Amino acid sequence: MVEKVVPMIHVPDVRETVDWYESIGFTVTDTYDDGGEGLSFAILTFGSSEVMFSSGGQPSNQRRREVDLYVYVDKVDDLYRSLKNRVEIVEGLHGTFYGMRKFIIRDVNRFWLTFAQFVNSIDTA
Repeated sequence: MVEKVVPMIHVPDVRETVDWYESIGFTVTDTYDDGGEGLSFAILTFGSSEVMFSSGGQPSNQRRREVDLYVYVDKVDDLYRSLKNRVEIVEGLHGTFYGMRKFIIRDVNRFWLTFAQFVNSIDTA
């Protein structure tokens, strides 16, 4: 087994969370039901990354939650164009002083997801 860290985030509604993440390109690899019509646990992937969602989380109205997900991608501009009219944008696509091109969105549970790409030259526009 490869040693790695996989975050597990507790959310109020695993099914709603899974549906939202699938809508932006994540793939469901495993789920467990709660004995009723809902889900109690799910594992999703995005490229080679994994994230787990488990029931028991609390809703939040905070601007930012306790955990952010930082996702490295190859074509951040294309991904931004495909998502910008379908999700809540926290920060639009921009360059950074540390050589990344990135944007930040907020998921259905108010967690932030940053999608970022290393760039050859630093362009903060």
